[in-house]
Amino acid sequence: MKFRPGGFSADAVLRRFLPRSLFGRSLLIVLIPLVLLQAVALEIFYGSHLNELSRRLAGGVAGEVGFIIDEIQRDPKIQTQIIQQADSHFNFSTTFLPGETLRRLPPPDEPGPVDDDLAKNLTTDLHRKFNVAWNTAPSFIRINVQMPDGVISIDVPRKRLYIGEFYIFLFWLFGTALIVFSVAALFLRNQVRGIARLARAAEAFGMGRDDGPIKPEGAIEVRRAATAFNRMRDRLRRFLEQRTTMLAGVSHDLRTPLTRLRLALAMMEETPSGDLAGMTGDVEEMEKLIGMYLAFARGEGTEQAAPTDVALLLEDITITARRAGASISCTTPDTLFATLRPEAMRRALNNLIENARRHADNILLSAAQIGERTITITIDDDGPGIPPEQRESLFLPFESNAPGGIGLGLAIARDIIGAHGGNIRLTDSPLGGLRAVVELPV
Repeated sequence: MKFRPGGFSADAVLRRFLPRSLFGRSLLIVLIPLVLLQAVALEIFYGSHLNELSRRLAGGVAGEVGFIIDEIQRDPKIQTQIIQQADSHFNFSTTFLPGETLRRLPPPDEPGPVDDDLAKNLTTDLHRKFNVAWNTAPSFIRINVQMPDGVISIDVPRKRLYIGEFYIFLFWLFGTALIVFSVAALFLRNQVRGIARLARAAEAFGMGRDDGPIKPEGAIEVRRAATAFNRMRDRLRRFLEQRTTMLAGVSHDLRTPLTRLRLALAMMEETPSGDLAGMTGDVEEMEKLIGMYLAFARGEGTEQAAPTDVALLLEDITITARRAGASISCTTPDTLFATLRPEAMRRALNNLIENARRHADNILLSAAQIGERTITITIDDDGPGIPPEQRESLFLPFESNAPGGIGLGLAIARDIIGAHGGNIRLTDSPLGGLRAVVELPV
Protein backbone atom coordinates (compact mmCIF):
# COMPACT_ATOMS: atom_id res chain seq x y z
CA MET A 1 0.00 0.00 0.00
CA LYS A 2 1.33 3.39 -0.95
CA PHE A 3 0.74 6.46 1.14
CA ARG A 4 0.84 9.91 -0.37
CA PRO A 5 2.68 12.55 1.63
CA GLY A 6 0.24 14.60 3.63
CA GLY A 7 -2.61 12.21 2.86
CA PHE A 8 -3.67 12.18 6.52
CA SER A 9 -2.99 15.81 7.34
CA ALA A 10 -5.17 17.68 9.81
CA ASP A 11 -6.61 19.83 7.03
CA ALA A 12 -7.64 16.77 5.02
CA VAL A 13 -9.30 15.18 8.05
CA LEU A 14 -11.16 18.39 8.85
CA ARG A 15 -12.32 18.80 5.26
CA ARG A 16 -13.57 15.21 5.27
CA PHE A 17 -15.60 15.36 8.47
CA LEU A 18 -16.65 19.01 8.71
CA PRO A 19 -19.98 20.03 7.16
CA ARG A 20 -19.63 21.43 3.66
CA SER A 21 -22.48 23.94 3.87
CA LEU A 22 -22.19 27.39 5.43
CA PHE A 23 -25.23 26.63 7.59
CA GLY A 24 -23.66 23.43 8.98
CA ARG A 25 -20.31 25.06 9.66
CA SER A 26 -21.94 28.07 11.30
CA LEU A 27 -23.95 25.78 13.57
CA LEU A 28 -20.77 23.90 14.43
CA ILE A 29 -19.09 27.16 15.36
CA VAL A 30 -21.97 27.85 17.74
CA LEU A 31 -22.30 24.28 19.04
CA ILE A 32 -18.68 23.58 19.96
CA PRO A 33 -18.19 26.59 22.30
CA LEU A 34 -21.66 26.00 23.75
CA VAL A 35 -20.91 22.37 24.57
CA LEU A 36 -17.51 23.28 26.04
CA LEU A 37 -19.05 26.03 28.15
CA GLN A 38 -21.77 23.75 29.49
CA ALA A 39 -19.26 20.99 30.15
CA VAL A 40 -17.07 23.37 32.15
CA ALA A 41 -20.11 24.58 34.12
CA LEU A 42 -21.20 21.00 34.81
CA GLU A 43 -17.70 20.00 35.87
CA ILE A 44 -17.45 22.96 38.23
CA PHE A 45 -20.84 22.15 39.77
CA TYR A 46 -20.50 18.38 39.76
CA GLY A 47 -16.81 18.25 40.63
CA SER A 48 -16.82 20.72 43.50
CA HIS A 49 -20.21 21.91 44.72
CA LEU A 50 -22.15 18.66 44.31
CA ASN A 51 -19.33 16.46 45.64
CA GLU A 52 -18.93 18.65 48.69
CA LEU A 53 -22.65 18.61 49.45
CA SER A 54 -22.81 14.85 48.90
CA ARG A 55 -19.97 14.24 51.33
CA ARG A 56 -21.58 16.43 53.97
CA LEU A 57 -25.04 14.88 53.67
CA ALA A 58 -23.68 11.34 53.61
CA GLY A 59 -21.44 12.12 56.58
CA GLY A 60 -24.40 13.48 58.56
CA VAL A 61 -26.53 10.39 57.94
CA ALA A 62 -23.64 8.02 58.66
CA GLY A 63 -22.86 9.86 61.89
CA GLU A 64 -26.45 9.59 63.08
CA VAL A 65 -26.59 5.87 62.24
CA GLY A 66 -23.27 5.37 64.00
CA PHE A 67 -24.60 7.22 67.05
CA ILE A 68 -27.61 4.89 67.24
CA ILE A 69 -25.45 1.75 66.98
CA ASP A 70 -22.98 3.04 69.58
CA GLU A 71 -25.75 3.83 72.06
CA ILE A 72 -27.36 0.40 71.60
CA GLN A 73 -24.00 -1.30 71.98
CA ARG A 74 -23.29 0.68 75.15
CA ASP A 75 -26.55 -0.42 76.83
CA PRO A 76 -28.48 -3.12 74.93
CA LYS A 77 -31.19 -3.18 77.60
CA ILE A 78 -32.61 0.16 76.53
CA GLN A 79 -32.38 -0.63 72.81
CA THR A 80 -36.09 0.02 72.24
CA GLN A 81 -35.98 3.45 73.92
CA ILE A 82 -32.88 4.43 71.95
CA ILE A 83 -34.53 3.43 68.69
CA GLN A 84 -37.70 5.39 69.49
CA GLN A 85 -35.80 8.54 70.46
CA ALA A 86 -33.51 8.30 67.41
CA ASP A 87 -36.44 7.85 65.02
CA SER A 88 -38.13 10.86 66.59
CA HIS A 89 -35.08 13.12 66.32
CA PHE A 90 -33.55 11.88 63.05
CA ASN A 91 -36.76 11.08 61.13
CA PHE A 92 -35.68 7.45 60.74
CA SER A 93 -37.75 4.27 60.79
CA THR A 94 -35.72 1.63 62.66
CA THR A 95 -36.54 -2.05 63.07
CA PHE A 96 -34.63 -4.76 64.96
CA LEU A 97 -34.69 -8.21 63.33
CA PRO A 98 -33.51 -10.73 65.97
CA GLY A 99 -31.52 -13.71 64.76
CA GLU A 100 -31.16 -12.33 61.19
CA THR A 101 -27.92 -12.04 59.26
CA LEU A 102 -26.97 -9.71 56.44
CA ARG A 103 -27.90 -10.85 52.96
CA ARG A 104 -26.08 -10.02 49.76
CA LEU A 105 -27.67 -7.08 47.96
CA PRO A 106 -27.35 -5.96 44.31
CA PRO A 107 -24.94 -3.11 43.64
CA PRO A 108 -26.43 0.40 43.87
CA ASP A 109 -27.65 2.12 40.72
CA GLU A 110 -27.71 5.74 41.80
CA PRO A 111 -26.59 8.90 39.97
CA GLY A 112 -23.83 10.94 41.48
CA PRO A 113 -21.28 10.18 44.18
CA VAL A 114 -23.76 9.74 47.06
CA ASP A 115 -23.55 5.91 47.24
CA ASP A 116 -19.76 5.87 47.49
CA ASP A 117 -19.73 8.73 50.01
CA LEU A 118 -22.33 7.02 52.23
CA ALA A 119 -20.51 3.66 52.13
CA LYS A 120 -17.20 5.33 52.97
CA ASN A 121 -18.64 7.25 55.93
CA LEU A 122 -20.55 4.22 57.26
CA THR A 123 -17.36 2.16 57.14
CA THR A 124 -15.60 4.83 59.20
CA ASP A 125 -18.41 5.31 61.78
CA LEU A 126 -19.75 1.74 62.30
CA HIS A 127 -16.71 -0.56 62.41
CA ARG A 128 -18.97 -3.52 61.69
CA LYS A 129 -20.64 -5.24 58.76
CA PHE A 130 -23.46 -3.42 56.96
CA ASN A 131 -25.12 -3.08 53.60
CA VAL A 132 -27.34 -0.48 51.94
CA ALA A 133 -30.50 -1.34 49.98
CA TRP A 134 -31.01 1.52 47.51
CA ASN A 135 -33.93 0.03 45.58
CA THR A 136 -36.25 -1.07 48.37
CA ALA A 137 -38.63 1.90 47.97
CA PRO A 138 -38.55 5.18 46.02
CA SER A 139 -38.89 7.36 49.10
CA PHE A 140 -36.16 5.91 51.36
CA ILE A 141 -33.04 3.77 51.47
CA ARG A 142 -32.44 0.98 53.98
CA ILE A 143 -29.23 0.61 55.97
CA ASN A 144 -28.81 -2.84 57.50
CA VAL A 145 -26.27 -3.21 60.34
CA GLN A 146 -25.18 -6.59 61.69
CA MET A 147 -25.46 -6.83 65.48
CA PRO A 148 -24.44 -9.80 67.67
CA ASP A 149 -28.05 -10.95 68.12
CA GLY A 150 -29.63 -9.82 64.85
CA VAL A 151 -29.85 -7.05 62.28
CA ILE A 152 -30.88 -3.45 62.83
CA SER A 153 -32.67 -2.11 59.73
CA ILE A 154 -32.83 1.69 59.45
CA ASP A 155 -34.97 3.35 56.77
CA VAL A 156 -33.49 6.78 55.89
CA PRO A 157 -35.54 9.27 53.79
CA ARG A 158 -33.87 9.86 50.44
CA LYS A 159 -34.27 13.62 50.80
CA ARG A 160 -31.66 13.42 53.58
CA LEU A 161 -29.06 12.44 50.96
CA TYR A 162 -30.11 14.35 47.84
CA ILE A 163 -30.53 17.99 46.89
CA GLY A 164 -33.36 18.90 44.54
CA GLU A 165 -31.29 21.73 42.98
CA PHE A 166 -29.09 19.22 41.23
CA TYR A 167 -31.86 18.15 38.85
CA ILE A 168 -33.01 21.75 38.42
CA PHE A 169 -29.45 22.68 37.54
CA LEU A 170 -29.22 19.91 34.96
CA PHE A 171 -32.57 20.94 33.48
CA TRP A 172 -31.43 24.57 33.31
CA LEU A 173 -28.08 23.57 31.85
CA PHE A 174 -29.39 21.45 29.00
CA GLY A 175 -32.59 23.46 28.54
CA THR A 176 -30.79 26.75 28.02
CA ALA A 177 -28.29 25.06 25.72
CA LEU A 178 -31.14 23.70 23.61
CA ILE A 179 -32.85 27.11 23.49
CA VAL A 180 -29.65 28.93 22.54
CA PHE A 181 -28.85 26.36 19.88
CA SER A 182 -32.38 26.54 18.44
CA VAL A 183 -32.32 30.34 18.30
CA ALA A 184 -28.88 30.25 16.67
CA ALA A 185 -30.11 27.71 14.12
CA LEU A 186 -33.13 29.85 13.21
CA PHE A 187 -31.01 32.99 12.99
CA LEU A 188 -28.31 31.34 10.90
CA ARG A 189 -30.90 29.76 8.60
CA ASN A 190 -32.28 33.23 7.88
CA GLN A 191 -28.80 34.53 7.11
CA VAL A 192 -27.90 31.58 4.90
CA ARG A 193 -31.25 31.85 3.11
CA GLY A 194 -30.26 35.31 1.86
CA ILE A 195 -26.88 34.04 0.64
CA ALA A 196 -28.48 31.02 -1.05
CA ARG A 197 -31.03 33.26 -2.78
CA LEU A 198 -28.19 35.50 -3.97
CA ALA A 199 -26.29 32.47 -5.33
CA ARG A 200 -29.38 31.18 -7.17
CA ALA A 201 -30.06 34.61 -8.65
CA ALA A 202 -26.44 34.97 -9.81
CA GLU A 203 -26.49 31.47 -11.33
CA ALA A 204 -29.79 32.15 -13.12
CA PHE A 205 -28.62 35.54 -14.38
CA GLY A 206 -25.38 34.01 -15.63
CA MET A 207 -27.42 31.47 -17.62
CA GLY A 208 -29.48 34.23 -19.24
CA ARG A 209 -32.58 33.99 -17.02
CA ASP A 210 -33.47 37.34 -15.54
CA ASP A 211 -35.86 36.74 -12.66
CA GLY A 212 -35.79 40.37 -11.54
CA PRO A 213 -34.06 41.99 -8.58
CA ILE A 214 -33.72 40.06 -5.34
CA LYS A 215 -34.96 41.39 -2.03
CA PRO A 216 -32.10 42.32 0.32
CA GLU A 217 -32.55 40.58 3.68
CA GLY A 218 -30.47 39.23 6.52
CA ALA A 219 -27.37 40.78 8.04
CA ILE A 220 -26.10 44.11 6.78
CA GLU A 221 -23.25 42.43 4.85
CA VAL A 222 -25.70 40.09 3.11
CA ARG A 223 -27.98 43.04 2.33
CA ARG A 224 -25.06 44.93 0.85
CA ALA A 225 -24.16 41.94 -1.30
CA ALA A 226 -27.75 41.66 -2.55
CA THR A 227 -27.92 45.40 -3.24
CA ALA A 228 -24.60 45.26 -5.10
CA PHE A 229 -25.89 42.32 -7.15
CA ASN A 230 -29.03 44.27 -8.06
CA ARG A 231 -26.93 47.25 -9.15
CA MET A 232 -24.66 44.97 -11.16
CA ARG A 233 -27.69 43.32 -12.76
CA ASP A 234 -29.13 46.71 -13.74
CA ARG A 235 -25.80 47.85 -15.21
CA LEU A 236 -25.36 44.64 -17.19
CA ARG A 237 -28.94 44.72 -18.42
CA ARG A 238 -28.53 48.34 -19.48
CA PHE A 239 -25.20 47.47 -21.07
CA LEU A 240 -26.77 44.68 -23.12
CA GLU A 241 -29.69 46.86 -24.13
CA GLN A 242 -27.36 49.65 -25.20
CA ARG A 243 -25.17 47.28 -27.21
CA THR A 244 -28.22 45.80 -28.92
CA THR A 245 -29.57 49.24 -29.73
CA MET A 246 -26.14 50.37 -30.87
CA LEU A 247 -25.73 47.46 -33.27
CA ALA A 248 -29.20 48.08 -34.66
CA GLY A 249 -28.42 51.77 -35.05
CA VAL A 250 -25.04 51.18 -36.71
CA SER A 251 -26.50 48.69 -39.16
CA HIS A 252 -29.30 51.15 -39.95
CA ASP A 253 -27.14 54.27 -40.26
CA LEU A 254 -24.47 52.64 -42.39
CA ARG A 255 -27.04 51.73 -45.00
CA THR A 256 -27.52 55.36 -46.10
CA PRO A 257 -23.88 56.18 -47.04
CA LEU A 258 -23.44 52.69 -48.46
CA THR A 259 -26.48 53.19 -50.66
CA ARG A 260 -25.13 56.53 -51.85
CA LEU A 261 -21.73 54.96 -52.56
CA ARG A 262 -23.35 52.12 -54.50
CA LEU A 263 -25.39 54.63 -56.54
CA ALA A 264 -22.35 56.77 -57.21
CA LEU A 265 -20.33 53.76 -58.35
CA ALA A 266 -23.16 52.72 -60.66
CA MET A 267 -23.27 56.18 -62.20
CA MET A 268 -19.50 56.50 -62.65
CA GLU A 269 -19.70 54.76 -66.02
CA GLU A 270 -22.18 57.35 -67.27
CA THR A 271 -20.39 60.22 -65.51
CA PRO A 272 -16.66 59.48 -65.61
CA SER A 273 -15.77 62.44 -63.47
CA GLY A 274 -18.06 61.06 -60.72
CA ASP A 275 -19.01 62.80 -57.56
CA LEU A 276 -15.76 62.26 -55.69
CA ALA A 277 -16.54 64.91 -53.12
CA GLY A 278 -19.81 63.22 -52.21
CA MET A 279 -18.17 59.83 -52.04
CA THR A 280 -15.44 61.26 -49.80
CA GLY A 281 -18.08 62.73 -47.51
CA ASP A 282 -19.86 59.40 -47.31
CA VAL A 283 -16.62 57.66 -46.39
CA GLU A 284 -15.90 60.26 -43.70
CA GLU A 285 -19.41 59.81 -42.31
CA MET A 286 -18.91 56.04 -42.19
CA GLU A 287 -15.55 56.49 -40.45
CA LYS A 288 -17.19 58.76 -37.90
CA LEU A 289 -19.95 56.22 -37.25
CA ILE A 290 -17.44 53.39 -36.94
CA GLY A 291 -15.32 55.50 -34.56
CA MET A 292 -18.36 56.16 -32.38
CA TYR A 293 -19.20 52.46 -32.46
CA LEU A 294 -15.70 51.48 -31.36
CA ALA A 295 -15.66 54.08 -28.59
CA PHE A 296 -19.00 52.85 -27.29
CA ALA A 297 -18.08 49.17 -27.61
CA ARG A 298 -14.71 49.79 -25.95
CA GLY A 299 -16.40 51.21 -22.86
CA GLU A 300 -13.98 51.22 -19.95
CA GLY A 301 -11.38 49.09 -21.69
CA THR A 302 -8.64 47.59 -19.58
CA GLU A 303 -7.86 50.77 -17.62
CA GLN A 304 -7.56 50.19 -13.89
CA ALA A 305 -9.07 52.48 -11.27
CA ALA A 306 -6.59 54.52 -9.25
CA PRO A 307 -6.68 57.47 -6.79
CA THR A 308 -7.05 60.55 -8.99
CA ASP A 309 -6.96 64.28 -8.35
CA VAL A 310 -10.33 65.22 -9.83
CA ALA A 311 -9.59 68.96 -9.61
CA LEU A 312 -6.45 68.52 -11.73
CA LEU A 313 -8.36 66.32 -14.20
CA LEU A 314 -11.11 68.94 -14.61
CA GLU A 315 -8.57 71.71 -15.19
CA ASP A 316 -6.90 69.64 -17.91
CA ILE A 317 -10.30 68.93 -19.53
CA THR A 318 -11.09 72.67 -19.42
CA ILE A 319 -7.81 73.57 -21.20
CA THR A 320 -8.50 70.97 -23.90
CA ALA A 321 -12.03 72.27 -24.43
CA ARG A 322 -10.79 75.85 -24.78
CA ARG A 323 -8.33 74.76 -27.46
CA ALA A 324 -11.28 73.23 -29.33
CA GLY A 325 -13.04 76.60 -29.27
CA ALA A 326 -15.33 76.28 -26.23
CA SER A 327 -15.99 79.20 -23.90
CA ILE A 328 -15.65 77.36 -20.61
CA SER A 329 -14.64 78.23 -17.05
CA CYS A 330 -13.78 75.84 -14.20
CA THR A 331 -14.32 76.15 -10.45
CA THR A 332 -12.97 73.40 -8.20
CA PRO A 333 -11.45 72.97 -4.72
CA ASP A 334 -7.66 72.92 -4.44
CA THR A 335 -7.66 69.13 -4.12
CA LEU A 336 -10.45 66.67 -4.73
CA PHE A 337 -9.49 62.99 -4.81
CA ALA A 338 -11.52 59.97 -5.90
CA THR A 339 -10.75 56.43 -7.07
CA LEU A 340 -11.65 56.21 -10.75
CA ARG A 341 -10.38 55.43 -14.28
CA PRO A 342 -9.00 58.79 -15.39
CA GLU A 343 -9.08 58.30 -19.18
CA ALA A 344 -12.55 56.78 -19.14
CA MET A 345 -13.84 59.63 -16.97
CA ARG A 346 -12.12 62.14 -19.26
CA ARG A 347 -13.98 60.62 -22.22
CA ALA A 348 -17.32 60.84 -20.39
CA LEU A 349 -16.86 64.48 -19.33
CA ASN A 350 -15.58 65.47 -22.77
CA ASN A 351 -18.76 64.04 -24.28
CA LEU A 352 -20.89 66.05 -21.85
CA ILE A 353 -18.96 69.24 -22.57
CA GLU A 354 -19.10 68.66 -26.32
CA ASN A 355 -22.86 68.21 -26.09
CA ALA A 356 -23.14 71.50 -24.19
CA ARG A 357 -20.79 73.32 -26.62
CA ARG A 358 -22.99 72.41 -29.58
CA HIS A 359 -26.00 74.18 -28.07
CA ALA A 360 -24.58 76.94 -25.84
CA ASP A 361 -22.14 79.85 -25.89
CA ASN A 362 -20.82 79.59 -22.36
CA ILE A 363 -20.11 76.59 -20.15
CA LEU A 364 -19.36 76.44 -16.41
CA LEU A 365 -17.59 73.37 -15.02
CA SER A 366 -17.50 72.93 -11.23
CA ALA A 367 -16.93 70.23 -8.63
CA ALA A 368 -17.47 69.79 -4.88
CA GLN A 369 -17.40 67.08 -2.23
CA ILE A 370 -20.72 66.17 -0.58
CA GLY A 371 -20.16 64.44 2.74
CA GLU A 372 -17.34 61.95 3.05
CA ARG A 373 -18.25 59.49 0.28
CA THR A 374 -19.58 61.49 -2.67
CA ILE A 375 -18.29 64.15 -5.06
CA THR A 376 -20.36 65.99 -7.64
CA ILE A 377 -19.22 67.38 -10.98
CA THR A 378 -21.58 69.96 -12.50
CA ILE A 379 -21.68 71.16 -16.12
CA ASP A 380 -23.88 74.24 -16.69
CA ASP A 381 -24.59 75.93 -20.02
CA ASP A 382 -26.61 78.91 -21.22
CA GLY A 383 -28.21 77.12 -24.15
CA PRO A 384 -31.92 76.76 -24.89
CA GLY A 385 -32.31 73.88 -22.47
CA ILE A 386 -34.37 70.74 -22.88
CA PRO A 387 -37.88 69.99 -21.59
CA PRO A 388 -37.88 67.60 -18.61
CA GLU A 389 -39.91 64.95 -20.44
CA GLN A 390 -37.26 64.73 -23.21
CA ARG A 391 -34.11 64.64 -21.08
CA GLU A 392 -33.99 60.90 -20.52
CA SER A 393 -34.09 60.23 -24.26
CA LEU A 394 -30.74 62.02 -24.62
CA PHE A 395 -29.01 58.99 -23.11
CA LEU A 396 -30.51 56.51 -25.59
CA PRO A 397 -28.06 55.41 -28.30
CA PHE A 398 -29.08 56.39 -31.82
CA GLU A 399 -32.38 57.83 -30.60
CA SER A 400 -33.77 59.72 -33.56
CA ASN A 401 -36.28 61.63 -31.44
CA ALA A 402 -33.63 62.92 -29.06
CA PRO A 403 -33.10 66.72 -29.18
CA GLY A 404 -29.88 67.48 -30.97
CA GLY A 405 -29.95 64.52 -33.31
CA ILE A 406 -28.62 60.98 -33.34
CA GLY A 407 -25.47 60.01 -31.42
CA LEU A 408 -23.68 58.00 -28.77
CA GLY A 409 -21.87 60.66 -26.74
CA LEU A 410 -24.26 60.86 -23.77
CA ALA A 411 -24.89 57.11 -23.84
CA ILE A 412 -21.14 56.56 -23.56
CA ALA A 413 -20.95 59.10 -20.71
CA ARG A 414 -23.73 57.40 -18.72
CA ASP A 415 -22.17 53.97 -19.33
CA ILE A 416 -18.78 55.07 -18.00
CA ILE A 417 -20.20 56.92 -15.00
CA GLY A 418 -22.48 54.00 -14.13
CA ALA A 419 -19.51 51.63 -14.31
CA HIS A 420 -17.82 53.80 -11.65
CA GLY A 421 -20.82 53.27 -9.35
CA GLY A 422 -22.03 56.82 -10.00
CA ASN A 423 -25.04 58.50 -11.50
CA ILE A 424 -25.80 61.30 -13.97
CA ARG A 425 -28.92 63.42 -14.08
CA LEU A 426 -30.08 66.46 -16.05
CA THR A 427 -31.76 69.50 -14.46
CA ASP A 428 -32.32 73.16 -15.16
CA SER A 429 -29.20 75.33 -15.06
CA PRO A 430 -28.96 78.68 -13.26
CA LEU A 431 -27.43 80.00 -16.51
CA GLY A 432 -30.72 79.36 -18.28
CA GLY A 433 -29.79 76.19 -20.12
CA LEU A 434 -29.16 72.60 -19.09
CA ARG A 435 -27.25 71.33 -16.07
CA ALA A 436 -25.60 67.89 -16.03
CA VAL A 437 -24.84 66.63 -12.51
CA VAL A 438 -22.40 63.72 -12.15
CA GLU A 439 -22.31 62.00 -8.75
CA LEU A 440 -19.33 59.73 -8.03
CA PRO A 441 -18.31 57.73 -4.96
CA VAL A 442 -15.02 58.78 -3.43
